[in-house]
Amino acid sequence: MILSRPLRPWTGLLSSLLCGLQVVSAIQLDIGSTDSIKKAASTVAHGMMSYYKGNESGMSIGLLPDPYYWWEAGAMFGQMVEYWYLTGDESYNDVVSQGLLAQIEDTKDFMPKNQTKTEGNDDQAFWAFAAMSAAEMKFPDPPPDQPSWLSLAQAVFNEQARRWDTQHCGGGLRWQIFTWNKGYDYKNSISNGGFFQLSARLARYTQNQTYGDWADKSWNWMADSVLMTSDYKVYDGANIDGNCTKPSELQWTYNIGTMLMGAANMFNYTDGDPKWRTRVEGLLNASQIFFPQALGGNIMQEIACESQKSCNNDQPSFKAYLSRWMAATTQIAPFTEQFIMPKIRASAQGAAKQCSGAPNGGTTCGRTWNTPVWDGMQGVGEEMSALSVIQALLIQKVAGPVSLSKGGTSKSNPEAGTGPLNAAPIDPVLTRKVTAADRAGAGILTAIVLGSLLGSTWWISF
Repeated sequence: MILSRPLRPWTGLLSSLLCGLQVVSAIQLDIGSTDSIKKAASTVAHGMMSYYKGNESGMSIGLLPDPYYWWEAGAMFGQMVEYWYLTGDESYNDVVSQGLLAQIEDTKDFMPKNQTKTEGNDDQAFWAFAAMSAAEMKFPDPPPDQPSWLSLAQAVFNEQARRWDTQHCGGGLRWQIFTWNKGYDYKNSISNGGFFQLSARLARYTQNQTYGDWADKSWNWMADSVLMTSDYKVYDGANIDGNCTKPSELQWTYNIGTMLMGAANMFNYTDGDPKWRTRVEGLLNASQIFFPQALGGNIMQEIACESQKSCNNDQPSFKAYLSRWMAATTQIAPFTEQFIMPKIRASAQGAAKQCSGAPNGGTTCGRTWNTPVWDGMQGVGEEMSALSVIQALLIQKVAGPVSLSKGGTSKSNPEAGTGPLNAAPIDPVLTRKVTAADRAGAGILTAIVLGSLLGSTWWISF
């Protein structure tokens, strides 16, 4: 979970220096032209993938270089699966497949031994999302000696279902997987919302009711907890001390996005159950806070950090996930298109104009989509968010996600992730006593907000 990761002091200085460079170009985007959208997406995809060095000699396959954490590499590869799906550009497919498969352990899951000091349930979920997207979008299957995309997602589901903690707060997943990592005593929305989304997508894809039951269970726990309000605001999380009664009221785009994606999949899986339609509508109502009226009501903003210029290295990527999950929602819950697509279009236009930084020939993407002047910010997250919302313009031009019974080729393995090695300690050395240095290295816990964020509430009707 990203809020644990501190800012690197040099990144702000570098951005400030680069901001002063002359803008020489910008990404041109005509939202009415498929060719223009694909060209713009290609430019941003190249910019994002230029940060990845895993295919270079001496570098780690599947990982981004410092200061980026393991989870964001999974999110990046998931983005590139969707890039192929939406644009048809196969240029990066081999690199994407190689990167995803490189992070699989002998236990055929996303639990790499070298990530035990940073991997949380939310981190693992983003790799599962990438695998799930690969299955749903018919991304080229792995070689026969490798686990299928679907089975990799199923392995994460099974491992996380075993971690469901009924001893504290009546259920839910802890943020961290390993007891020695800071944040093990915190239950956050992205971990629990991630598990909810994964369960719902597996239910729709496989038609296996077990996944649907877990989606219901995880939704109900979120709704009964302080993490989600009766009007569908999704807060960051709560500490198990005090039985999760005092939430951090920070609101992030990816938290409401993961709940939306899960609810939309459950709406589809249940053949339009009105209960799930109501929940999808409620989440979209609540998402309005991320499209401030001050910016016209349709341009996305990360309200917790963007205008304050306080986002850390991870948070600039959050808008990518709300963008991709809103777009996907229009495929499986079509009644949402009229509300969602104007926001995608306005945000994409803003993102393209913001991709005007002098590095990379004048097409480096910044964070603030409400201004055409590059804000001096750059990184994987900025590129990923811009790419996500720009390529989302193509969502109505591609076939919807497949399933096991309707066109899917990725093979199911419901027992993935359930073997004795999946539950065993990864390495005996990891059971040693944790030192202060270990805890410091794992990052600091999310700051609990003393005052709730103020914002207007808007309502929509369908």
